[in-house]
Amino acid sequence: MRIVLAGAMGRMGEAIRKSAADSAIPIPVGIEHSGHEYVGKEVHTLDMPHMYVFSSEKIDEALSQSDVLIDFTSIEATLKNIEACVKANVGIVIGTTGFSEAQKQVIVESSKKIPVVFSPNMSVGVNVLFKLVEEAVKKMPGYDIEIVELHHNKKKDSPSGTAAKLAEVAAQARGGTHFLYGREGIIGERDKNEIGVMAVRGGDIVGEHTVYLVGNGERLELTHMAQSRDNFANGAVRAAVWLEGKPAGLYTMKDVLGL
Repeated sequence: MRIVLAGAMGRMGEAIRKSAADSAIPIPVGIEHSGHEYVGKEVHTLDMPHMYVFSSEKIDEALSQSDVLIDFTSIEATLKNIEACVKANVGIVIGTTGFSEAQKQVIVESSKKIPVVFSPNMSVGVNVLFKLVEEAVKKMPGYDIEIVELHHNKKKDSPSGTAAKLAEVAAQARGGTHFLYGREGIIGERDKNEIGVMAVRGGDIVGEHTVYLVGNGERLELTHMAQSRDNFANGAVRAAVWLEGKPAGLYTMKDVLGL
């Protein structure tokens, strides 16, 4: 299959290219924003196949050579890219996070025309965590639910897409809940129906998420720690391979992994 990679020269782009190369899957075409130093050039990287980098303004030409697009860019870029994928009838794997509900609806509408894998986290471990949290919350009624996420100091959205998904999973399992993002001042006793979501930013933390279920006399902690971007990259490549030949529809890593 032929994969096109948006954000090809970024940190995630490099990790995805390495993962694909390790699986003998070529990524012959990349996309970067107009003005990037590698646009219009062929990239030669040790242990990776050569890749030609198109400007984002020429995405239609890039997609004419592809079966699927992997996109870990920005909200604005991803929305433009998915529009181009619909036009070219090319599937897309979206790892970008931070979309508003209205922007998510654009992705939903696009999935009626092309196959889309849309997941806040491509890691196998995190997607297993989603399932574990669902089961734990169901088995532990009355326990307070708190979510804490840690990321590097360059991350732009808060809470992380993964933390937001964990909160959503917990809320669906519990029912009758609402989210509280951070705490400050005299806020009174904790509402038994709230799910607290806290964000920590610092250094080069790749990503860490912990879900606490706290009762009287005990607490359960479910934690996933990402030690590198390789796990996200491996999941993205796995999703792209899985997506080939799929009918139009909105899929998640839960579908890719058969969870």
